[in-house]
Amino acid sequence: MNWAVVAPLIIFFFIIFGAGFWSLRFVKKSNQFLHEYFLGSRELGGFVLAMTMIATYGSASSFIGGPGAAYTQGLGWVLLAMAQVATGYFVLMVLGKKFAIYARKYDAVTLIDFLRMRYANSRGVVFISAASIIIFLFSAMVAQWVGGARLIESLTGLEYTTALFIFAVTVLIYVIIGGFRAVALTDMIQGIVMVFGTLIILIGTIVAGGGISAIMTDLATENPNLISPFGHDGGLTPAYVSSFWILVGVGVLALPQVAVRAMSYKNARSMHRALIVGTFVVGFIMLGMHLIGVFARPVMPGIDVPDKVMPLITMEVLPPWLAGMVLAAPLAAIMSTVDSLLLIVSSAVVKDIYLNYINPDAEEKRVRRMSLWVTSLLGVAIFTAALSPPDLLIWMNLFAFGGLQSAFIWPIVMGLYWEGANKYGAITSMLTGIISYACIHNFYPHMLGVHTVVFPVIFSFMTFIIASWLGKEQEIRPLKSA
Repeated sequence: MNWAVVAPLIIFFFIIFGAGFWSLRFVKKSNQFLHEYFLGSRELGGFVLAMTMIATYGSASSFIGGPGAAYTQGLGWVLLAMAQVATGYFVLMVLGKKFAIYARKYDAVTLIDFLRMRYANSRGVVFISAASIIIFLFSAMVAQWVGGARLIESLTGLEYTTALFIFAVTVLIYVIIGGFRAVALTDMIQGIVMVFGTLIILIGTIVAGGGISAIMTDLATENPNLISPFGHDGGLTPAYVSSFWILVGVGVLALPQVAVRAMSYKNARSMHRALIVGTFVVGFIMLGMHLIGVFARPVMPGIDVPDKVMPLITMEVLPPWLAGMVLAAPLAAIMSTVDSLLLIVSSAVVKDIYLNYINPDAEEKRVRRMSLWVTSLLGVAIFTAALSPPDLLIWMNLFAFGGLQSAFIWPIVMGLYWEGANKYGAITSMLTGIISYACIHNFYPHMLGVHTVVFPVIFSFMTFIIASWLGKEQEIRPLKSA
């Protein structure tokens, strides 16, 4: 084991634990456990909000799978990935103040809370939403845990199973003890690490490759398609690349782990600051990380497992002590996403199902205990599923993204901006989105040359409008009086 690399990571782990134990004070003294544990009592400032959104969205897919795909595809994947620049902008501009106002008005702690209140306490909306979150976010979390384990495996030389166990225990401890505040605080730390880590690795890779001109010459000599917008085999068509503006651009506002951030900030000033900071930081990180993946190809040709590109290139181009510090960036990205997803799924089970329909009068002590148990058991289940990792985890993560967007995008957006939206439209839209996404993904994944998510989003929009118009129930529309 290379202790010069491992020692900085151990220090990083202790800092994360420290943030968790510091946040535990707020959980213990709060008289509103659910608001504190799952939403941080809505006290996020602008900088923290920006960094927690970036860290939550910038996951193993962005820092491990993304550079791995760029290593394989070339500069075409960098172009595709840059659709993510506007994610924070879209989320806060579309949801922004309106979403936060109604979340406070409804006393909503989760996204499902908002949907339940907006759609007349519909059980159908709640149960479909909870099932979608549990199924698709479970898939996303497995991908994240695989990414974290592969990173630790590459750094330490430990077996994959041992590395997975270390990662799982670390994440579970600080999430269980500190809740959302611990997640937001560590996200801020991890976001800062990501920015500096990206910059250092990019510079090191360019230097090792002899400069950008030499790298481009080597790529063109190997395969001219590597420096074209169309990928190494011409598979990145304009239609396919453009469709990623839905998957990793506009559609991100429908991801529960991102949307919940839009109801957790302190005031309008915090939101405006987060909008500006978040857009610049996401742009820098996504461009830098994916360029690293492409530039690594001439420096380290023949890497068989693309998900190992980031750790291997970092240890190749940087001194061991600096590599250990810098590799905290992708590890930070993975951990910050996993902790958020754990809380989202835990809240779906405890807050949205158990408290609403099974035991509405449960004492706070029982709710606390159940929240910790659900989070722990969920971690064990994910650990078990991650023991058999996929070859390229980015596809598993993007599958989860598409499923969540197919289910939630129109119930959220139309629920905010269309007074005629009702529970019939929401239920029909969610079922149409999920079923069509599953069918297209399994039987015709590149229909008309676009990504799988495009047609489910279109179908779910059409059925939302039609079902809302045909719905006979005259619902109370709280958006009128706001």
